[in-house]
Amino acid sequence: MSEFSSLALGIDVGGTKIAAGLVSFPSARVQFRRQISTRPERGGAAILDDVVTLATELLKEAVLPSAHLAGLGIGLCELVSPQGQILSANCLHWQDQPVRERLGSLAPVTLEADVRAAARAEACFGAGRPFRSFLYITVGTGIASCLVLDGTPYVGARGATGTMGSSPFNLPCDPCGHVNRQTLEELASGPALVARFNRLRPGAAESGQEVLAAAAAGDRAARSVVQSAGQALQGAVGLLVNVLDPEAVIIGGGLGLAEGPFGDEFRAGSRRQIWSDVHRDLPILQAETGADAGLIAAAYSAVR
Repeated sequence: MSEFSSLALGIDVGGTKIAAGLVSFPSARVQFRRQISTRPERGGAAILDDVVTLATELLKEAVLPSAHLAGLGIGLCELVSPQGQILSANCLHWQDQPVRERLGSLAPVTLEADVRAAARAEACFGAGRPFRSFLYITVGTGIASCLVLDGTPYVGARGATGTMGSSPFNLPCDPCGHVNRQTLEELASGPALVARFNRLRPGAAESGQEVLAAAAAGDRAARSVVQSAGQALQGAVGLLVNVLDPEAVIIGGGLGLAEGPFGDEFRAGSRRQIWSDVHRDLPILQAETGADAGLIAAAYSAVR
């Protein structure tokens, strides 16, 4: 089988950026790549216009007739049903948008939840290859998870799996009676780190990476924010491992792949949250598909 036996266009539509690339399989090599900001506050129609323009321009740049494409895959930061129906509008308001109709003239369109697409890519091309079962977790603009069994992401009955960071904790404080109704994403995602740090140091950071850098440099406020975020993540990962008993945990996403104290403490702390000695020493690995994981995963969803 040649490197170019299959070509697909992958588009990763996230809350911060839209990344698109032409990917060759079975090597999963990105041939051409472009990226723009999402700016979700503009609404779903404007974002769809950008995606159509991005895909069209990328194909022109590659001088590739659409007839040569195996398909066009889109990974979305939303819930997607087993039939490819968009089920939520938490960040991307596309439920009422003609996504397939607008993009279908370029190639057959496949829609998939970004976390499931990324988990499948890790199973086929990344750190998940040695394992029959693993838990994939992404920490970035959002926080989500996916259980992979025999190389296949678990979809669930309705396609609503993976929302590990979206439900409130609802933890009452015994001394004062206050109930913490924050979600994991409001504590530990990239935007949460920025918002929490800026409340303590107004205007000090614009990205989660800047908060991590400030913490590594010794800023006490940043360290407090990062430490509490890591503790919340540790508890969530430990709970999932306790319930699912996977062979391994694979961490992806911009913050999940961050080097330094945050990542080291997060991995070590997650082990402390695992109840049983039987699986406390399971591998906790970084995703291997790298910065292009989202678009590679989206493209692969179109050629499977």
